[in-house]
Amino acid sequence: MNSTLNRIPLFSILRREFAGYSGNALRADVLAGLTTGAVALPLALAFGVASGADAPAGLVTAILAGLIIGGLGGAAYQISGPTGAMSAILIAISARYGIEGVWVATLLAGLMMIALGIARLGRYIAFIPSPVIAGFTSGIALIIAIGQLDNVLGIQTPKAENALEKLLHYFTHPLMPDWHTVLIAGIVIAVMLVLPRFNKTIPASLAGIVVATVVSVGLGWNVPIIGDIPRTILLEHRLTWEHIPWEHLSDILAPAVSIAALGAIESLLCGAVGSTMSGKPFDSNQELVAQGVGNLLIPFFGGVPATAAIARTSVAIKSGAVTRLTSIIHSLLLLASALALGPIIRYVPLAALGGVLLVTAWRMNEWESIHFFVNTRLRHALAGFFITMLATAALDLTQAILIGIAISAVIYLRQSATSTVVTSAPINPQQLQVQGTPITATCPSIHVYYLTGPVFFGSVTTVLEAFETASDYHTIIISMRGVPLVDAMGIQALHQIVEEHHARGGEVIFTALQPNVLEMFRRTGLFDLVGARNIYWSSADAIIELHEKRLVAGCPRCHAHSESCQVLQMARARLAGQLTNPPTPAAEPSKQVG
Repeated sequence: MNSTLNRIPLFSILRREFAGYSGNALRADVLAGLTTGAVALPLALAFGVASGADAPAGLVTAILAGLIIGGLGGAAYQISGPTGAMSAILIAISARYGIEGVWVATLLAGLMMIALGIARLGRYIAFIPSPVIAGFTSGIALIIAIGQLDNVLGIQTPKAENALEKLLHYFTHPLMPDWHTVLIAGIVIAVMLVLPRFNKTIPASLAGIVVATVVSVGLGWNVPIIGDIPRTILLEHRLTWEHIPWEHLSDILAPAVSIAALGAIESLLCGAVGSTMSGKPFDSNQELVAQGVGNLLIPFFGGVPATAAIARTSVAIKSGAVTRLTSIIHSLLLLASALALGPIIRYVPLAALGGVLLVTAWRMNEWESIHFFVNTRLRHALAGFFITMLATAALDLTQAILIGIAISAVIYLRQSATSTVVTSAPINPQQLQVQGTPITATCPSIHVYYLTGPVFFGSVTTVLEAFETASDYHTIIISMRGVPLVDAMGIQALHQIVEEHHARGGEVIFTALQPNVLEMFRRTGLFDLVGARNIYWSSADAIIELHEKRLVAGCPRCHAHSESCQVLQMARARLAGQLTNPPTPAAEPSKQVG
């Protein structure tokens, strides 16, 4: 039985995590859980509203995510719940399909993430270029900020297909803001920016909401508020099996892919960051399964999609979290707050939550990466960043990520193509020796080409153009020490070079092939075309042996006994006995050393 449990990833993770668990560790988990819960409360309320649902939906999501995902997750430190990134894409989905469509899309996304985890694809989800990550993070921040302008300004504008369209509406249809809501949001922003400079133990967002609510209620301002907080985690308005539109699931498939993609990417990035901060292991596939199970169940309670939250996870780690009990305790605190503080929380102004989200949106931007791209003038990174950011704000997340990756791929291919160069240089005879005697002259019919960089479809033209001068020489040596890979088109180009030179009666020699390049030579028949005797470990070996052959047989380009051939003149000056035991070509070039 125990050996069976050992094969279950979660059981192995839990056994390692709770090995030697003590009272001191429990105390640390409790304190970290209480701290994280205090930070998560205002964010849960704010992100519930920002998602197109309401504050109770965000609170329920945070409670259930902390219990379910935190309990099943792939790390001891991970804290999940509603996030700004997720709420950004939910606004568009909610506007198009309604909250019911969000629930169904979340259900499908949960199934997708479970499948990704079971298929053990977690390690591949995070293979996204940093400019793309920074771009869609900034795009999400832009969506969040624009989405809160109504609450902050105290106005109501029509729903829009995307954030840029909504932003344009403010300029084409100017409205008069309510100075009460603007002041409330300003109070929260000020507290969140100033308080951490004096006291970092008090959650600034929570303190800002408390101050703004006291001011609003104390002065009797008539501003939109959160409203009633149900004293239950089973909300009245929630997904049920009867309301699932089974016949229209294909229409909600694209939003589900967006939710699954963002949930997977954000959770795995958060896990990687948390692992670095805490020094604890992270199982990406188990985390995907946990995220999937959580998002599969949360809609049936009336919540919105959840994912791992970097801000709350970092708070838990910095507060001394030891195990996943921190996540569970943080959820219990949120549940107690909903049950005990519901009558007070209902008076929190929506503008106060808007202020929290504006600061959160600003802080979401990966400013360090952006500054690095700007200061180093990496134009390709800046292009990927801005294109992804605008695509995120104007389209859905999945399209933005695909566009960003496509742009990054094109830029990478262009850089790879320009990095491939072919150079040639005259042979320095002073660096070569035959049987311990320096070569005093080199045969002009031998020429060496030095190929550097990947030989692939993007660099084939460069390679072919460089070998247009090959017809001037009888023997060409192609040194490929700097070639890390060759694709199908690259192999075809090398085939063409060899065949054309053979047709002219010339000889082609390859040297210093990397193991994977040599394997491509063998698989595609290029090795047989060139011949094993013309594959050398180094260019020096090839040049020396070619000169030794010419000392004996003469130059194949010149007449065999031409009086003007420098090589033959050198041969006459040498003793015939010097050419005993000449070196041989590399029979097994996979052992290349140069």
